[in-house]
Amino acid sequence: MLRLLYIPQADPNPILLAGSPWPIIVILVAYLLFVLKLGKIFMKNRKPYDLKTVLKVYNIFQVLYNGIYFGMVFYYLFIVGICNLRCIESFPQGHERKQIERVLHAAYLLNKVLDLMDTVFFILRKSFKQVTFLHIYHHVFMSFGSYALTRYYGTGGHLNIVGLLNSLVHTVMYFYYFLTSQYPALRSNVWWKKYITLTQICQFFMLLSYAVYVRFFSPNCGVPHGLLYLNMLQGVVFIYLFGKFYIQAYLRPPRAKQS
Repeated sequence: MLRLLYIPQADPNPILLAGSPWPIIVILVAYLLFVLKLGKIFMKNRKPYDLKTVLKVYNIFQVLYNGIYFGMVFYYLFIVGICNLRCIESFPQGHERKQIERVLHAAYLLNKVLDLMDTVFFILRKSFKQVTFLHIYHHVFMSFGSYALTRYYGTGGHLNIVGLLNSLVHTVMYFYYFLTSQYPALRSNVWWKKYITLTQICQFFMLLSYAVYVRFFSPNCGVPHGLLYLNMLQGVVFIYLFGKFYIQAYLRPPRAKQS
C-alpha cells in the first residue's frame, strides 16, 4: 500500500478520489475500525436501528446509479463502438472521448466507496452475521483496488469491462436488497435468492475468461500484462469465495448446516 505513495499518476489529470492515496486510505481505515470493532461497541447496549426508510432510499439510489452507469458504458462500447472490444486500451491524452472516459471511471470509483455503506447498515441493524470475511474483503478490495489501478493504469480501457459487468450485477443485487428490506418474508425464498450469488459467480467467470483472452489471444494488445494477471488472480479468488458461500448456503443438506 505504501508503495502507491510513490507511484506517479498514470493520468496527469487525476479523477475524483484518485489524486492522492490518503482519502481512500483514511476512508478504508475508518471503515475497518467501525465494522470490526467500534461499531459493535457502539451497538452493544442499543437496540437495532429501524432503517427501513433509509434502506429504501439507498437501495433505489443504487439501482438507478448502477443501472444508468451500465447503460452508458454499454452504449459507448456496443452501440457507438468507440473501441476494439478485443483490446480495450485507455484513450491517449487529448482524445475526443477522454473526458467521457474520466467521468465514467470517476463514477465507478465513487460508487465503490459508496458501497461500503452496506456494512455500516448491517452493523446499525445488528445483523452481525452478514459481516463476513467475504463481505469485507470484497468491499475493501473493490474500493482500494479501483483506486490503485486508476493510479497505476489510468482511466477506462480494459477496466470498462469490469465496470460494465459489475454495475449490471449490482443493479440486480440492490433491487433484491430493496425487495427484502421492504418485504422481509422474501428472504426465505431460497429458490430465487440463490440466483443472486450465481449471477456474481458468472460475472467473475466472464471477467477471468476475458482477461485470459486478451492476454493470450490478442498478442498486439497494449493492456499491461500485470493488470490482466491481477484480473485472473482475483477472478479465481472471488470464484472460490463466492462458490464456497454458495455451497454452504444453498447446497449443503439442512441437517449439516444445523450441526
